Amino acid sequence: MQNRKTFILILSALAIALNIVLGTVVGMLNIPLIFLDTIGTIFIAALAGPWYGAVVGAVTNIIQGMLTNPKDIPFLLVNVAVGIIVGFIANKYKFDIKTAIITGLILSVICPLIGTPIAVWIYGGITGSGNDFIFAWLRQTGHSIFTSAFIPRITGNIIDKVVSCVLVSILLSKMPIEYKNKVSSSI
Repeated sequence: MQNRKTFILILSALAIALNIVLGTVVGMLNIPLIFLDTIGTIFIAALAGPWYGAVVGAVTNIIQGMLTNPKDIPFLLVNVAVGIIVGFIANKYKFDIKTAIITGLILSVICPLIGTPIAVWIYGGITGSGNDFIFAWLRQTGHSIFTSAFIPRITGNIIDKVVSCVLVSILLSKMPIEYKNKVSSSI
């Protein structure tokens, strides 16, 4: 039992590192419409369940916020929601490609619904991403601040969350069964 918990903790630490590294690299490269900053959360949630996913999501944002910008810490609510949603879906259904795509589409709506009010509250809707151009254009055309911040986020999240979920699905399908059994027997 202790060995299983240690294994999950090690995987969780790797998932946090994966979120931070991929999110940072994609951000530095200014890749539009993709973030990959929740892929570790999705992985651990699909493998070990919603509560591990929620903790990985929260810890990721706390560490990232302490390293870069503390104002980003409230976005942990988005990453926690990702962990909980993916974890519950993966507990109920096999996390295959079809489930991953559907989960990615669900996340692509829920994440901006949670993240947009945070972005508006903390940054006034402008967060320093490529979405800021769309935000500014929508504001100029008379849309509300929420709508102007939400629309670019949902379009980017559709691609990002579906790609992230599909990549995790592929990774899980290639993962040796003895590792999966080591995790699933401890839930």
